[in-house]
Amino acid sequence: MRTPAPATRIETVRRFNRFYTRQIGVLQEHLLESPFSLTEARVLYELAHHDETTARTLGVDLQLDAGYLSRILETFHKRGLVERAPSTTDGRQRLVRLTPRGRKAFAGLDGDSSRNVRALLRPLAEEAQARLIESMRTIETVLDATQAARTSYILRAPQPGDMGWVVQRHGALYAQEYSWDATFEALVAEIVAKFIRQLDPKHERCWIAERDGLNVGCVFLVRKNRTVGQLRLLLVEPSARGLGIGARLVQECSRFARQVGYRRIVLWTNSVLHAARRIYQAAGYRLIEENHHHSFGKDLVGQTWELKL
Repeated sequence: MRTPAPATRIETVRRFNRFYTRQIGVLQEHLLESPFSLTEARVLYELAHHDETTARTLGVDLQLDAGYLSRILETFHKRGLVERAPSTTDGRQRLVRLTPRGRKAFAGLDGDSSRNVRALLRPLAEEAQARLIESMRTIETVLDATQAARTSYILRAPQPGDMGWVVQRHGALYAQEYSWDATFEALVAEIVAKFIRQLDPKHERCWIAERDGLNVGCVFLVRKNRTVGQLRLLLVEPSARGLGIGARLVQECSRFARQVGYRRIVLWTNSVLHAARRIYQAAGYRLIEENHHHSFGKDLVGQTWELKL
């Protein structure tokens, strides 16, 4: 059952809307001092990203009233920005496409928009830019349930600074989600430092998941002995959960382990990490040992899982 939003949250959203519309100039009659209104610019954008489309499709995509959209397209046609032709598959529809003049107009508007955003970001430090982008992405994915599924990511090798991120995010997230103390962050730092100092590149690997230029996940596979690899430090940022990143990271470990000749992969986790355990189970791991222990300021049940390759 959904809980009604309190008045304070409603006012916070409204305040943000007022702030952001002022920030990007939406209240001005024309966008970016161009001859186009915000709605006209959105129509122009959609047309520029389709070789051709129909007014009906545009209306559905932009959720615009058909009459309002028709008037915009008629204005564009008079200004030589679009051309229209009958559809070969549906005589009731007319195809719409930008003319060369229309594409030139869009290119100018697109360039101005990029320069405007660049100027907005320029005064901000790298960390502040990252926070801003992550917050914007959170708003987008929370309000659009289908956005997360459409957003792509890449897996790559670690770059300078990534190992510090692994330590910092493990410490912050596990404190936030499980109230673990700083001794867990210390353990992660030790694991990472050992990986860097004693790396065996033929048998060990780290993967970083990246989305929109930001790190959103990681995993390590290290050598336990000649025939056994060990999976360590699987993490997925809350903003990127639900995309299958955790399962993909675990799959990469299995693929690499088979490639280098390991016969088994083992991992150690704790029973409270339910999401991670589901990923391991789905990948074919089985629980082989449990033990009670007091670590990271909590009474926990440690678990050892194994995957036979």
